[in-house]
Amino acid sequence: MQLYARVITDDPTAKELDYSIPESFTGKVHVGSRVKVPVRSREILATVVALVDTPSVPAPKCVAALISESPILNKSLLALARWMAEYYCCSVEAAIRSVLPQVIRKAELGFKRERIVSVNNAIAEEEFKKFATKAPRQAEVLRFAIEVAEPLRWRELQLRAATTDRTIQHLVDRGLLRVELETADRDPYANERFVQSTAFELNSGQKQALEIVVESIKAKDSRPILLHGITGSGKTEVYLQAIDLCLRQGFSALVLVPEISLTPQTVEHFKMRFQSELIAVLHSHLSAGERHDEWHKLNSGRARVAIGARSAVFAPVQRLGLIVVDEEHETSYKQEEAPRYHARDLAVVRAQLDQCAILLGSATPSLESYQNAKNGKYRLVHLASRVDDRQLPLIRVVDMRQEYLKQKHLPLISTTLANAIETRLAKKEQTILFLNRRGFATSLVCNQCGYVCECPNCSVALTFHLGENRLKCHLCGHIALAPRKCPKCSDPSIRFAGYGTEKVEGATQKIFPSATVARMDADSMTRKDAYRQILQAFRIGKIDILVGTQMIAKGLDFPNVTLVGIINADIGLHMPDFRAGERTFQLLTQVAGRAGRGDMAGEVYVQSSTPFSPSIQFARHHNFEGFWEQEIEFRERCEYPPFVHLLMVHIRSEHQRRAQFTAETIHRRINDQLEAGVTLHPVVPAPIERSKGYYRYQILLRTKSIRRLSKNIRSTIEKLTFPDDVHVSVDVDPYQLL
Repeated sequence: MQLYARVITDDPTAKELDYSIPESFTGKVHVGSRVKVPVRSREILATVVALVDTPSVPAPKCVAALISESPILNKSLLALARWMAEYYCCSVEAAIRSVLPQVIRKAELGFKRERIVSVNNAIAEEEFKKFATKAPRQAEVLRFAIEVAEPLRWRELQLRAATTDRTIQHLVDRGLLRVELETADRDPYANERFVQSTAFELNSGQKQALEIVVESIKAKDSRPILLHGITGSGKTEVYLQAIDLCLRQGFSALVLVPEISLTPQTVEHFKMRFQSELIAVLHSHLSAGERHDEWHKLNSGRARVAIGARSAVFAPVQRLGLIVVDEEHETSYKQEEAPRYHARDLAVVRAQLDQCAILLGSATPSLESYQNAKNGKYRLVHLASRVDDRQLPLIRVVDMRQEYLKQKHLPLISTTLANAIETRLAKKEQTILFLNRRGFATSLVCNQCGYVCECPNCSVALTFHLGENRLKCHLCGHIALAPRKCPKCSDPSIRFAGYGTEKVEGATQKIFPSATVARMDADSMTRKDAYRQILQAFRIGKIDILVGTQMIAKGLDFPNVTLVGIINADIGLHMPDFRAGERTFQLLTQVAGRAGRGDMAGEVYVQSSTPFSPSIQFARHHNFEGFWEQEIEFRERCEYPPFVHLLMVHIRSEHQRRAQFTAETIHRRINDQLEAGVTLHPVVPAPIERSKGYYRYQILLRTKSIRRLSKNIRSTIEKLTFPDDVHVSVDVDPYQLL
């Protein structure tokens, strides 16, 4: 029977088109195959989404080329892309673009081929002596190759035998060595050696959690399990032992972590426990070649454990048995560019499609997940004590208002915290200082006229970076020289205001000149291996004080850290966002959890000018349940998630009037078709009204039936025509309202 390929092309039209399959491709084109198809006068890449026996058009054109004989998009991932398109109000083409990395989609990069050298013919001792007399250097290399007695990569032979390409080539030309080309993986961890470790003895809470996960793996139960374990309670060991059982059952596993900075430590845990070749890593800091090879290791089944950040939810894991979402509450799982998916929620859907177990872990679960657990949609498992019954760190709140009265200015590091750091340095213990703000100073302000150096493209002040002696915008990347006098009134008393991690690093080094201080933020971590190197240096004690942003706030486990200082707990607390309190509580709890993870007790100092804020006080007492009860009451009363879903329509343009007019037009059309149970809010400028040169407007909707609303909004927007310079996007379940 003649079959036709239904494809979605890699262009924004996102239409499903039918093509006939040439005889030469019969039996080779499958659902999920990548092909080239003719569209008008050109050939473009496309993904086969179905095989049909009746085409939608008479006499369809033929598929022009087959890019991959084996499917690179399995049925569950294709179904996930369709679900994502429907739920997150985007095209299927955009969803498939997210599922398939560009290096796989474009199919322009092949596998790396390496020269493998081995001994070709045995040579008698007498002949070898004669050869050694004529060519002593070649004889040394040949002797080395014979003694190794196994094939070596060309480069490895060159290094180990301390020889040159020319010498090896002479031996090949003489027929004494043989060269073969073999496919070689571009492994990002090829130069690292991992000491194998064994499983730890679990305590009663961990055993109970593991039993529940194992039960779900065996039953292929996709009902999510929420593992609420306090910091240091051994959640990672539960993950490791659950995955071990999963592998023994013949299944594979997928592990999501929220930050790239956590990936090296997570990978280390897994490569120390499992065979290194079974692990594949996927994140944005890989080179194109590394991403290509890691993806294919998973797709071929050679690797059976995928570890990565947000986009790894689409990893082509074969025979998936368990998905682990570590730190499930993290906002970095939310994609802030279209399609604006949430990786945790997609992981839950993927578990249902693949009929596998899913484990969500956190010390501070999101209110949405905890509510799902409370109402029985998820299974809730508690780990209420730390491993080996270690004590949670003692948290002290430093009232910075009192510090101001004492010192007549607001210090970066309070006297109380400085004394605590001094004590730790004397004991050779380590300290983490946390501030969720980059740069040296947050703004440059004129004392005379009040002028503030602002970004020309965004409605924000420029941040001063001392190391580069530049003003920078953290939204659009604009860079400017710092003026010596006020650009408006020419007064030379223009001054720096506010502070970031760069200033804290400098102040700390000045207060403690004998200490080794390092900084870990997006500015200092620009090199590919910077994360791994600085964490390794901190682990072995080369760094006494580590200053950083939220990338050091979670997941890191350093037994010698006994003190954590939170420089300004108020950052983010007073943002115009209903999640501000939840984020502050989570961040404080996570940062505090870095202290006291070894045999020594930990201590945390929280510097705040609003010390009696519920978020700070509940975090101080490690009281998640109390915080949840208060916050969930506020959410229900004010109709916020998890009791309703939000949908945000974003409109942006370089021309303010066009953006506003378009937003008002969309608002009228939505209002004309508004269904019962949907609340439509007025058009408003975004809190940061201008960003990256674009004026931004927002329309917020609330509903309990989000899929129906998403479908209606998409239909409404698709019927409208917008000016070329106006961009409209939809964010379902938005996490960032700024």
